[in-house]
Amino acid sequence: MENKELRLEYNSTRAPLKMAEYGRNIQKMVEYLLTIPDKAERTKAAYALVKSMEIVAPEQKDFQDLRRKLWDHLYIISDFKLDVDGPYPPPLREEVELKPQPLQYSNNHIRYRHYGRNLQKMIEYVAGLPLDHPDRQAMIRTLGNNLKMSYLAWNRETVTDDVIDQQLQELSEGRISLGDIALSPTSELLQIVRQKQKMQPDVRASKKKKKKK
Repeated sequence: MENKELRLEYNSTRAPLKMAEYGRNIQKMVEYLLTIPDKAERTKAAYALVKSMEIVAPEQKDFQDLRRKLWDHLYIISDFKLDVDGPYPPPLREEVELKPQPLQYSNNHIRYRHYGRNLQKMIEYVAGLPLDHPDRQAMIRTLGNNLKMSYLAWNRETVTDDVIDQQLQELSEGRISLGDIALSPTSELLQIVRQKQKMQPDVRASKKKKKKK
């Protein structure tokens, strides 16, 4: 009796799957389709294979125009080599393999992160106002107080108006200065900061409660 050698087939030696959701068997059936010489027979087999694909990947039923998608996937699995008289034209390789354009991220640099981007935008707006604008001085004072509160919110108990003025000039590239404008007292702003912090949910406490449960 002749001994037949048992050959094991490993995934590492197989061709990569074109569409993993359909599995290896569907891909092999597509590969077989390509070997059928008669176009009419090949087309008949392609229709039957699309029916099998619908069973193998039932989650595709959530998509609109399911039948069109299945035929598109059939062409993709065949590496766009399948020549049949299908109900839809084959998709273009260029469109299928088109890579999305990379997202454009903002390159705006924030010099002081505790102030955030919104305050930086406010500074840019005020800096662009004419020097004789009737609301310019009031806006500068509001900006200064906001900077001061943000500064104090970062666990700092005190800060002088001179420090805020220096950073305001830096952030506005010299276009804004407090000059003779007096900001609100530190004690008053600290009280506002602490009131805001009390209104915010204590994330650390909620995490501890979850751990105890």
